[in-house]
Amino acid sequence: MFLGEYRHTIDEKGRMIVPAKFREHLGTPFVITRGLDNCLFVYPQSEWDKLESQLKELPFTKKDARAFTRFFFSGASECELDKQGRMNVPQPLREYAKLEKECVVIGVSNRMEVWSKTLWEDYVSQSEDSFADIAENLIDFDL
Repeated sequence: MFLGEYRHTIDEKGRMIVPAKFREHLGTPFVITRGLDNCLFVYPQSEWDKLESQLKELPFTKKDARAFTRFFFSGASECELDKQGRMNVPQPLREYAKLEKECVVIGVSNRMEVWSKTLWEDYVSQSEDSFADIAENLIDFDL
């Protein structure tokens, strides 16, 4: 399971150190793709396979299904960690997520997300006030 928030940097070649706690869960290979909210989603191969199966079931006759699967799969790239525990973030994905030098890596249960430091701070700032309302609308059990 992926949990926590970590601050990292991306070098000029697009390499980023993956938090040590996440490396074992990621395995090799793993998949990185465009996520929602201008972040990147990083999935272990087993989780990617589950998601791929679900998305393949969407009706291709539906415009939204075609748009989403195109967006999601066209940005996907299979990756491996190097000996230093770094992953290479492809240039188109760095551009999509507005990744420059500083980034934030967060754990979200079955996936890892990579955010621009600025976008993450903005997202947290905007979401903090509405967290209780979101929880009330989505969760049917007491925390």
